[in-house]
Amino acid sequence: MSKNLSDGVGHLERSINWKQGLAIALGVPLLILPSLGYLPMYMAAAAIMVWGLSVIQGFIQNAAYAELATTFPKASGLPGFAQHVFRTENYKGKYDKGKLIGGFSAWSYWFAWNPVLAIFAILVGGYLHGLFPVLAENFTEYQLTLISGLVIFTGLSIVNWFGLKDGAILGYVLAAVSLIPLVILTVAPFATGHVDMANITGNWWPSDWAWDMHHVLILFGIFAIAQWSACGWETAAIYAPEYKNPSKDVPKALFSCGVVCFLSYVLVQAAVIGVLGVEGVMAEPVSPLIPVAQAVFGQAGSVITIIMLIAAMILIIQTAYLGSSRAMHSMTTEGNLPRVFGKTNRHGTPFVAMFVTAAFNMVLISMGSMAAILAAAAIGYTCANGISLFAYVRAKKHPAFATLERPFKAPKGWKHVAMIFGLFNLPLCLIGVVYLNSQEIGWTSTWLGFLVLSLYIPIWFYSQRESGRSNNEAATAGSLANDSDNDAEDLETVPTSR
Repeated sequence: MSKNLSDGVGHLERSINWKQGLAIALGVPLLILPSLGYLPMYMAAAAIMVWGLSVIQGFIQNAAYAELATTFPKASGLPGFAQHVFRTENYKGKYDKGKLIGGFSAWSYWFAWNPVLAIFAILVGGYLHGLFPVLAENFTEYQLTLISGLVIFTGLSIVNWFGLKDGAILGYVLAAVSLIPLVILTVAPFATGHVDMANITGNWWPSDWAWDMHHVLILFGIFAIAQWSACGWETAAIYAPEYKNPSKDVPKALFSCGVVCFLSYVLVQAAVIGVLGVEGVMAEPVSPLIPVAQAVFGQAGSVITIIMLIAAMILIIQTAYLGSSRAMHSMTTEGNLPRVFGKTNRHGTPFVAMFVTAAFNMVLISMGSMAAILAAAAIGYTCANGISLFAYVRAKKHPAFATLERPFKAPKGWKHVAMIFGLFNLPLCLIGVVYLNSQEIGWTSTWLGFLVLSLYIPIWFYSQRESGRSNNEAATAGSLANDSDNDAEDLETVPTSR
């Protein structure tokens, strides 16, 4: 059971092994679904290469995160690393700027993962509307999306109320339901000869592609969008405080998930383009796997595919739900969010953070634009990764951290690699995704992203004042206790009259 601290923030329980962590993180390969038809719109068949490079980028970044996870085993993944490394130990002032930087990184990470719930709830509503005519007759697609979100979020809240171990069991079930059919659907077009390699080799680059500033900025933006999906398997490290043996479990869970991601991302995109061609993918940008299933398995195949995709979407919602709530809990334990968000139940589940995450996503669903939500989330993810990689560099160089034991070590000189990719995220990918958004869907998603990120500033200052009041109350209580003890000692030394 979790033990509640005196300030109301609860501990997370060490209850899972690396296989269970992998099961929860196995939703990440399915993050390709919202962008499966999006990347070819800009990159044609070269989208296959972008996915492969993005997963390799994930290996490079996650080597640093695995080292941080084993060096700071009580920190919750990316949000915990940056907060721990940037804060100033024994800071005497009122506001620690380093603590603000670390907290902002965690907030960016929370915002990056949080909208996954809304994005896939929108997709579920769309698939249900297209699959079942009886639902389409009685509900609009928007209504089905809201109902889907409410039902899924409520169900996952009940399952995960009883701790992360039960969440991993659900992960096993949904992984079997969704990943196995996804593998079959990916491999079958190659095995049956439905993949035409000319669709790939003959359309590798868009016909109007040029290496000018406009297209380079678009490329950086595409990498930011792809990174949101293909590098998301770092979420396996966020459960470091809940692994039984984090020094061994974290690297195993991370890199096992990375291998699955590399194979699935490259092969799924290749199968879709190989069967449909670039133009065929652009004709079905939201759900290109459905015509692939129809081509390979017939009409019945498309029905099975939709059912499989819905199960897959619930799996990735589960992954994001757990990751987002742990990020909020991590911020609370570090004093970067009000204490109420860190409350846990007797099973060690941060239930307040879970409920806030669900409510926030119901608001996002009401916006109705999946593209805008995804673009805004990508802004948060580039910020989180950039700052986290800078945190790794600081942890390697700062005297307070340089001598700490590191059960898992990234290759020698990795701090220089981390710095390069940190700069790739901030500012290059950030500038790219803002530019890409302005070209495609206007400034709505950009303003949404920066608005949510900027909201952290007043929340952080409030949490610092709250922490200050708590510390003052604790100091006052300690002083009164000491005075009471001294008075008792004085009474013992006074002679008693007879």
